[in-house]
Amino acid sequence: MTTTDTAVKAEQPLPAGATAKPKPSLSARIAEKAGSGVVQVFLILVALFWMMPTIGLLISSLRGSSDIAASGWWEVFTKPAQLTTENYSELLSNDIITNSLWSTVMITVPSTVLVVVIGALAGYAFAWMDFPGRDWWFMLVVGLLVVPVQVALIPVSELFGEIGIFETTFGVVMFHVAFGLPFAIFLLRNFFAQIPRELLEAARLDGAGEIRLFARVVMPLGGPAIASLGIFQFLWVWNDMLVALIFADSESPPITVALQQQVRQFGNNIDVLAPGAFLSMIIPLAVFFLFQRQFVTGVMAGAVK
Repeated sequence: MTTTDTAVKAEQPLPAGATAKPKPSLSARIAEKAGSGVVQVFLILVALFWMMPTIGLLISSLRGSSDIAASGWWEVFTKPAQLTTENYSELLSNDIITNSLWSTVMITVPSTVLVVVIGALAGYAFAWMDFPGRDWWFMLVVGLLVVPVQVALIPVSELFGEIGIFETTFGVVMFHVAFGLPFAIFLLRNFFAQIPRELLEAARLDGAGEIRLFARVVMPLGGPAIASLGIFQFLWVWNDMLVALIFADSESPPITVALQQQVRQFGNNIDVLAPGAFLSMIIPLAVFFLFQRQFVTGVMAGAVK
């Protein structure tokens, strides 16, 4: 067969009912090539570059103060003898740091639990219960999302001082709960509203009241969204410094404030700051990876029908 015959054959019309295969788009061709080994190696290199500050912090936390002052953290690859756990031993023997870790837990755990529980109850009420002014109240909650924390620092400080909870753990928890609830209610209400009405009506026909319906039907179905909310709230409260610096007890501050107080007058106390910062970072990372599957499911909920 000659070249001319091949061209003529290619130009012949398609059989009846057949459609021409569309040409792949540019994005489809790029996505197809994304599975190649070169692209995977490139993505790994990008990930390593993105993690370089964390890797540097970890290595710095395992070096002595004299080695840190003399050279950069990358020197450890040629001099691995510099690695030591002395910084962590001294850190864990520091009463200020250990007490601050406990104070952070005492602030973060109640703040997370209260926001999740109250937000879930309010989200269910806004989604499936009828009461006067429901939509207006929900609009008010949505409006509170745009209120910045900085606006409330002075009036809330005066209020807490008058009622006697300023510079207390309870006051810090109440502040975080107040500013965490609008987002929690908004998130969970939208998630609970996607539950099929027929499922709830079937449970009501079986004699389930509102409390039993919430506990046995809504909460199990809302697990991914609740896990996502819990992770967001936990990370926000654990890493917070502004609210803790103003409202927390100066005698037992959270870890973020305690690390800030370890800065020396004429230089950073890196032999304390590096292990302390990495220790404060590893706990929320562990929480995130522990609930990673629920977090991804909750974030993607409603994206695909």
